[in-house]
Amino acid sequence: MSTKPASTSRRTFLRSAALAALSAPAFAQAADDNDVSKDCIDAHVHVWTPDTDRYPLGEGATKKGMDPASFTPEELFAHTKPNGVSRIVLIQMSFYQFDNQYMLDAMKAHPGVFGGVAIVDESEPDVADTMKQLAKQGVRGFRIYTDKEKAEAWQSSPGMKAMWSCAADAGLSMCLLANPDALPAVQKMCAQYPKTRVVIDHFARIGMKGAVDQKDLDNLCRLADAEHTFVKTSAFYALGAKKAPYTDLGPMIQRLRDTYGAKRLMWASDCPFQVGEGHNYKDSIALIRERLDFLSPEDKAWMLRKTAEKVFFS
Repeated sequence: MSTKPASTSRRTFLRSAALAALSAPAFAQAADDNDVSKDCIDAHVHVWTPDTDRYPLGEGATKKGMDPASFTPEELFAHTKPNGVSRIVLIQMSFYQFDNQYMLDAMKAHPGVFGGVAIVDESEPDVADTMKQLAKQGVRGFRIYTDKEKAEAWQSSPGMKAMWSCAADAGLSMCLLANPDALPAVQKMCAQYPKTRVVIDHFARIGMKGAVDQKDLDNLCRLADAEHTFVKTSAFYALGAKKAPYTDLGPMIQRLRDTYGAKRLMWASDCPFQVGEGHNYKDSIALIRERLDFLSPEDKAWMLRKTAEKVFFS
């Protein structure tokens, strides 16, 4: 039996209850912050329309090369919404080349849903101005296709230097679809432009020919020395065994997590290619969401939402 006066005990109880009530939302918010069952971000998707009269294809591209013939935002949502993905980073499709209008129109039609990565012509003398104009329309990154030869030529390219400088000043990203052999030259560029944010797509295509080459993975891990470099863990359908549940890619993801930290990794599907024959959307997100035991709830939250949010939606 308590020896304290009843009034004192009652005051103590009420004070404790009030503190608990104040703390509860904070704990709930922290728990929700790591909830990856919803509000995830797919950091790499392409969309296009069969309406090539309104949105003409670039030079050399043909309707025959559009496979599938159509992949509109509405067709994309049929995959993303059932899997808890509410925001998406659109990557300009190659057959539109430097005409980013379809992507921009999709972004305008679905405000808050899409971020954008555009393609610009580095040979244009006003390429930095073009980048800034696109940034005003929600574009946060610029896609660059590169292999060893192209990456080594960046050091003598005025346009590429202008792009990397502009990206550093404006908080934009250089998004590299790089082959593994380009990574040493990419590392030199990162050292030259240490404030430029760099995003490596699809593990730098390591594993496209089958087993993961450890020397290529070593080179990708060396890029972690550049503090503004990020890696997309994506395009599982095209790498390693190229077969769901894609767990053969787990050791590569684990090493990247250990090297970069989850805060510099982001998941992406690479739709519509991820939903081609023999593959589906659910298996792609499930690899990160539930199939890799070494990923903590916080790791998953960064890879499935927070990193892409920071890079492409801020």
